[in-house]
Amino acid sequence: MQPRPQHGFQPVFCTIVPPHVLDKLSQADDPDLAGPARRTLEGDTARRTRRQMATLVTPTPGPTTTDQLSDKPERTLYDCRHGTQLPGFKVRGEGEEPTRDASVNRAFAGLGATFELLLTAYGRHSIDGNGLPLIGSVHYDEKYNNAFFDGEQMVFGDGDGEIFLDFTVAIDVIAHELTHGLTQHTANLSYFGQSGALNESMSDVFGSLVKQYSLGQTADQADWLIGAGLLAPRVQGEALRSMKAPGTAYDDDVLGKDPQPASMEDYIHTTEDNGGVHLNSGIPNRAFYLLATALGGNAWERAGQLWFDVLTGRRLAADAEFTDFARLTVEAARERFGEGDELEAVRKAWSEVGVPSA
Repeated sequence: MQPRPQHGFQPVFCTIVPPHVLDKLSQADDPDLAGPARRTLEGDTARRTRRQMATLVTPTPGPTTTDQLSDKPERTLYDCRHGTQLPGFKVRGEGEEPTRDASVNRAFAGLGATFELLLTAYGRHSIDGNGLPLIGSVHYDEKYNNAFFDGEQMVFGDGDGEIFLDFTVAIDVIAHELTHGLTQHTANLSYFGQSGALNESMSDVFGSLVKQYSLGQTADQADWLIGAGLLAPRVQGEALRSMKAPGTAYDDDVLGKDPQPASMEDYIHTTEDNGGVHLNSGIPNRAFYLLATALGGNAWERAGQLWFDVLTGRRLAADAEFTDFARLTVEAARERFGEGDELEAVRKAWSEVGVPSA
């Protein structure tokens, strides 16, 4: 098959907490809950608009062969000191000792864990495949209820302490946001509709894989939750999303009930959240979970390899829909593993969530 043409490079602004969650929280009667959520929403909207209007500078070409690339990450962490000027004040560079700030050290470790999985499991040097330095900023703004990747770096808020805790506490959140950079440098999936949901799902998949890899967990041992530990004790819920059972991550009197669908039967048609990118991502998320657990063992080895093959294989169009992605995973399974268990497991996983893969 010939490579599919890709759309032009797109500026992105991707957050871990979906707008619909913050919108619900902004309507709370308690001003201590509604205020930070409202400010986060307003700030995210402004940053998203600025990002879309920004002119991107073409990256300077780096080494062209893996022989010239280091097998170590190049990380730099900054402290915004509760301001919004990025990147902030440098507080830790590669090779330097841990600081007294736990947020800095957690972000530093999370960036490194993502780099390690990409290199060890898939032979990729950083998110661009060319050793791109990884930059993160912590303590962004006051009671900022989000973390985001802005196309160039990672940014973490401290949360409001009432609903959300420090956004560096969950390694899969760090890896999720950084994977938006991996997608940006590969398939460059458009951030709208089903292609946007695939974009979000890719980040959940590799976010979960980084967590599993760092903990040494098999697919059966993993919790398949995104953002476990991020919700404050008062919240009735266990995470932001569940890949195993979309729609069950939380059911709270303030946040409401997790609205993610688990199959195409409940696909959500909406113009909000860029066409429901954080909602409908539950469908491909569950397909990956079903595949990984059916195959067993380490999810990053066979299931993750197939998703990585499709993301980086230059056949996935920027405006791909679920059926396009499903079909390519079937092709990838056949090309890598032949007519074996992997091929049948991929087909079955997509069938169970109602996505045709033929």
